[in-house]
Amino acid sequence: MLLPVDVQRLSRERHHQTGVDLLALVGLKVFERKYPWELSGGMQQRVAITRALVHDPAMLLMDEPFRALDAMTREHMNLELQRIWLERRKTVLFITHSIPEAVFLADRVLVMTAQPGRLLDDVRVKLPRPRPLDVMNTPEFGAYARHIRHLFNVQGRIEGLQVTGTP
Repeated sequence: MLLPVDVQRLSRERHHQTGVDLLALVGLKVFERKYPWELSGGMQQRVAITRALVHDPAMLLMDEPFRALDAMTREHMNLELQRIWLERRKTVLFITHSIPEAVFLADRVLVMTAQPGRLLDDVRVKLPRPRPLDVMNTPEFGAYARHIRHLFNVQGRIEGLQVTGTP
């Protein structure tokens, strides 16, 4: 958890309590002496968030942080990240290929084109916070997801191939 402090040659003594407080924030204080391989994937991701926050950055950059997690753990981590954001109010730039994840977490979804990457749309998500997982079952959530999916033209096609089914 204090690796960023060491890399940036900051005072371990000064940041130790911050690290302990962050572990408590993500519900892992009792695991502070465990090795990474002793933690589940979701726990490892929560520790990664504490490492990112330990030196109090203005912004978090998260590139597909939950891609290797199973669906249930991923949903739990979305709730955790939202909770942490509500408490810390840091700007988070979160890159994901999951449309539901983007709509659930974001206030703004910046939709990029494939190569060359350019901004296709800036979708403002106006769903109230905090967002429970059940928000994904609402018509408003569905409308945002459909709009974003439409931008990718994913209506039955995968990378230009038409997908059809037979009865």
